[in-house]
Amino acid sequence: MTELTSTRAELAKVRAAMSGRVGVVMTMGALHSGHAALLQAAREQCDHVLATIFVNPLQFGPNEDFGRYPRTLEADLALLTEQGVDAVFAPGVEEMYPPGQSGVTVRPGPQGTVLEGAHRPGHFDGVLTVVLKLLNVTGATAAYFGEKDYQQLTLIRAMVADLNVPTSIVAVPTVREPDGLALSSRNRYLSDVDRPRALALSRALRAGVAAATEGAVAVLTAAGKELDGVDVDYLALTDPALGPAPERGPARLLVAARVGTTRLIDNTGLTLSAQER
Repeated sequence: MTELTSTRAELAKVRAAMSGRVGVVMTMGALHSGHAALLQAAREQCDHVLATIFVNPLQFGPNEDFGRYPRTLEADLALLTEQGVDAVFAPGVEEMYPPGQSGVTVRPGPQGTVLEGAHRPGHFDGVLTVVLKLLNVTGATAAYFGEKDYQQLTLIRAMVADLNVPTSIVAVPTVREPDGLALSSRNRYLSDVDRPRALALSRALRAGVAAATEGAVAVLTAAGKELDGVDVDYLALTDPALGPAPERGPARLLVAARVGTTRLIDNTGLTLSAQER
């Protein structure tokens, strides 16, 4: 039976009873099959699995969707129980950010100011701050994150390395609908008209991968041609650490766009195997 906790004291008592390898999957709720994949990976690799549910106000900008972000605790708990999660930590805002605290946060450095960081200033300060707090209160051996939020994953890995956090960060591949759309809690915002238009993002990524043997410019050109009908925030090709794209070798293609009123992100890995001509 999955045990629900809402305070750090309750969680500490549950955590103290766990031995061996403990995995954690951090979520904002509105769980779907992508989260289930993270939980399955944690279950396969760990003796115990914790999940957290917390809609973190620090990572939302003033004009973003914090107020309307879906909160579906009952359905989420059913999925977590089905996945064999040992315990859930679902705190309120004041439990995570008690009144009177000094407001210390984690800054992501230069990599947090590009791509998502450029379009959502302060977003990754909020992400890294809450992730570090949750790593501390869960004491997890390993934490599982999806590759769909690739920049987030990269910055969390950097934070854990730079701050000597004794937790392994495990990446889990993006889970997609049969038609290619990356699973996201925000997909439920898409109207019947916008849902087919959202497939432009995954089409762009596939087109970029298909052009990888022709070099970086060809990748971006091919991907860009698939993005008509959506409002593109960025389309970028980088190395796996989000630095400049190499002439040859592993690279990452990332896209963010608004489809109607819904903002979606996606990415894929690829290998550049020819120099520009």
